[in-house]
Amino acid sequence: MNDTIRIGLPGRTAALRGFERASSSFDAADFVHAESRKRLFERIELVNIKPSVVVDLGAGTGKGSAELASAYPDALVVAVDRCIAMLEKARVRCGDRVALLAGDAERLAVTDRSVDLVFANLLLPWCAPDAVFAEVARILRGDGVFSFATLGPDTLAEVRQAWSGVDDKIHVHGFVDMHDLGDLALRAGLTDPVMDVDTMQITYRDLASLVADLRSCGATNVAGGRRMTLTGRQRWEKFCRALEATRVGDRFPITIELIFGQAFGGRPRPDRGTGETVVSAEEMLKQLRGS
Repeated sequence: MNDTIRIGLPGRTAALRGFERASSSFDAADFVHAESRKRLFERIELVNIKPSVVVDLGAGTGKGSAELASAYPDALVVAVDRCIAMLEKARVRCGDRVALLAGDAERLAVTDRSVDLVFANLLLPWCAPDAVFAEVARILRGDGVFSFATLGPDTLAEVRQAWSGVDDKIHVHGFVDMHDLGDLALRAGLTDPVMDVDTMQITYRDLASLVADLRSCGATNVAGGRRMTLTGRQRWEKFCRALEATRVGDRFPITIELIFGQAFGGRPRPDRGTGETVVSAEEMLKQLRGS
């Protein structure tokens, strides 16, 4: 993947800390995730698939995992997330309907070609997409489906534009373009990728409400190359004035660009040869069902 695609991608340790802090507030402010998840499920319904093993990658508090368990009652649904605090919320929500796996989407402890459906709702902004795609290609069966939603480069365009007149630092993640995502999927070994884009516009009465929503979802700026020092009062006030200038009536708009992608399993990935312990679907199913 070329350097221009990587600009502004998050520092993953900082991202993890943000989600740990947000674990208790996430469910009350996840309306973008909920809308994205709804639209993602609508797209999956168009695919004739009866999976035996489903992985919810970046499961968060388990809302998507619970819906997947309801949609595919005969399947083993595995909720995967790096954030233990989020997985604890998923455990409470899903009970014994879903298996939990604490793990990294860029390095999954799941056996090769063992999964029929990988579901990833708004995970990619917090990872390196090429690494995630390579892992998905490795664990998917040949006829398996990868269905994901992520944020496109027009997301928070108003915030990015307001900051552009203040300084040249990174204040918003560099979300990856739809066409680049398709190229990365093919390069990873996935096949027949299909992408489409939806746009949402959210309006706010004040900047404090926007900041509160972002923090509640763990979506604060953790981009690599971001300003690491405190934002001075003059810079902040200049940013606020620029954002206020976009106000229509008593509200200002914030754009959310949603990219939806779907791809299929392809050629097997080479063995990583790391000696890591991996989990088979059969072993996980036995543990989940207590047999």
